[in-house]
Amino acid sequence: MALAQQRAARAATAKNAAVRPCIRLMMGPVRCPRNTLAAAPLSRRHLRVQAVAAVAENGTAVQAAEGQARPIFPFTAVIGQEEMKLALILNVIDPKIGGVMIMGDRGTGKTTTIRALADLLPQVPVVAKDPFNSDPFDAELMSEEVRQRLKSGEELPVGSMKIPMVDLPLGATEDRVCGTIDIEKALTEGVKAFEPGLLAKANRGILYVDEVNLLDDHLVDVLLDSAASGWNTVEREGISISHPARFILVGSGNPEEGELRPQLLDRFGMHAQIGTVRDPELRVQIVSERSTFDENPADFHKKCAEKQKALTQRIVDARTRLKTVAIAYDFRVKISAICSELNVDGIRGDIVTNRAAKALASFEGRDEVAVEDIYRVIPLCLRHRLRKDPMADIDNGDRVRQVFKQIFAME
Repeated sequence: MALAQQRAARAATAKNAAVRPCIRLMMGPVRCPRNTLAAAPLSRRHLRVQAVAAVAENGTAVQAAEGQARPIFPFTAVIGQEEMKLALILNVIDPKIGGVMIMGDRGTGKTTTIRALADLLPQVPVVAKDPFNSDPFDAELMSEEVRQRLKSGEELPVGSMKIPMVDLPLGATEDRVCGTIDIEKALTEGVKAFEPGLLAKANRGILYVDEVNLLDDHLVDVLLDSAASGWNTVEREGISISHPARFILVGSGNPEEGELRPQLLDRFGMHAQIGTVRDPELRVQIVSERSTFDENPADFHKKCAEKQKALTQRIVDARTRLKTVAIAYDFRVKISAICSELNVDGIRGDIVTNRAAKALASFEGRDEVAVEDIYRVIPLCLRHRLRKDPMADIDNGDRVRQVFKQIFAME
């Protein structure tokens, strides 16, 4: 019995001796007994493999960052869908039109065309290092901090940037969209530490929502509030911060996946409805252009560079000319008569149609709005504002054109 107890005690002692050095090794550099040295090279080899894997992963990340992660298809290479392209260009010329909603079948180039618009966006002046893209010359587009600096007599540093285009993911949180306040820093240091969100980044730019009809209701409410006031207000624990949030709201979606809330739909200045191209020759041309782009995006961009540059210059000239474009009083009366005949609620349709017609005239290089300008834009401005009639056998756009021809006495 005594001999068995001695053997058990020796086994326990040997077990503890083997475990203790490993524990010390984890806590810090210690001198290990000889029976643990055999395990040390394995540990070093394991660490070396992890280090090599980390370096390889970082190298891959650097290579991906240096290259273009997502090549953008050129806007001028998009074939067809003229109504959609026109609506996007007019909103860039006059952001006060209020954005555009693009609805159509899947695979019709909605997202591709909208993202392609980013390459055409011109430069705008901004206050340097301002997170809200404040306009140094327009007080309405300045943040409160910039206004205070201007009132104190400080000379604002002026820079320039391309009109930003920001994507709003469907799964974004409200804090990511609106921004967050660092409560701890505010309580300890008495400073309003604000981390800007997507609305701040999109100020004076374009906010794009893909599949907007699937957007969560709480984010829809945020967009409605910001689109209505032009400002975003974040309130947390008695601390309130506001900043300008004037953006062009661009949305796309498939009508088969659900309807859009009427409150949000009315906030879009224009509504483009596109369909699948049916012409076989045109479809072959689209497939050929896309295949060429996928094979070598860089060469494809070089081929379209002149057209892209020319269209960008047209947009810049149109933005400059817009203030001088006039629309006859008789045309404005007839536009309002069309809205009244179609039972359009409110006067937003009247305002948007006038603005869109002037933007189109400016884009065409004219200082006076013509009847053809109104005819081209009025279906885009009023189609989504008509009350739905389930018994109607005509598209809302065609209905607008019919009333237009009656009011303007066109055959």
